[in-house]
Amino acid sequence: MRSLLSAFLLPLLLQSCSAADWCYQTQVNCESHCKGPDEWSKVNAECGKSRQSPINIVTKKTKLDERLTPFKFTGYQEVFESTMKNNGHSVQVSIPIKATVSGGNLGETYKAVQFHLHWGLDGGPGSEHTIDGEQYPMELHIVHMKDKYNRLEDALKDPSGIAVLGFFYEESSSSNKKYDLFTTSLRSVQNANGNATLRKISLNQLILSEGNMTNYYRYDGSLTTPGCTEAVVWTVFENPIPLDREQLRAFSALKFHDGEQMVKTFRPVQPRYTRVVYRSSGPVFTVSVVLLLASISTALGLSRLY
Repeated sequence: MRSLLSAFLLPLLLQSCSAADWCYQTQVNCESHCKGPDEWSKVNAECGKSRQSPINIVTKKTKLDERLTPFKFTGYQEVFESTMKNNGHSVQVSIPIKATVSGGNLGETYKAVQFHLHWGLDGGPGSEHTIDGEQYPMELHIVHMKDKYNRLEDALKDPSGIAVLGFFYEESSSSNKKYDLFTTSLRSVQNANGNATLRKISLNQLILSEGNMTNYYRYDGSLTTPGCTEAVVWTVFENPIPLDREQLRAFSALKFHDGEQMVKTFRPVQPRYTRVVYRSSGPVFTVSVVLLLASISTALGLSRLY
């Protein structure tokens, strides 16, 4: 008999569980037999606890932490070949190389296990985390576990055993050539359990340049699918990755286990309760700061006229 861990963790980290267990809200109807996000605690009690993810990050309530310095990445530049899979809930890619992240007050080195994405409908709102209530079109999660562990089961028993790097996407007027191979491969995995070989890809080509990764948020949370294990150190980067509308829409061509269009694959934001969200020491430009800088620039410009 499979344990709850293998039944509900593997959808996020390795494989998918039965569609009859849990599903996203778009799959819930009078004919479905799965439980939507509001009932995930019935699938696994952990989903009803107080340190759940995702959350809405309220920037004015974040706390500056000078220890949140730039990260150190190793192996992220290495090109590898892997399998892209439609697991019935998302599209995910296993990471067969040794790629690690450290620094940023993580405390230890974490090794990459896999990455997957969450999206909306045809490029509409679809990220899991939100910033001041704003939901981006899509969100990338690169899942890591502490380097000292060899088994995910062991990492999940550690309150900080898993580290997830989250990246937002925004719609751009031009295509992101670095994503051409990835979005083209989606055509081969439209149906649940579909597989495709992904060649000549690196983690670096999917994310931001290191100079654009100094602004980020940090909080303690959970997996965002059942079993919702509260063992995740979350890092959510402020700057989004650009994709054009067609690249964003390509993800909506995938299908769930039941054959329906795979869209709005995000868990609604969860209560933050007493948790503190920290922000890095990199500058975080809020709207008020931008307006202030614009006013100063305008004033300086006018002074030169007289």
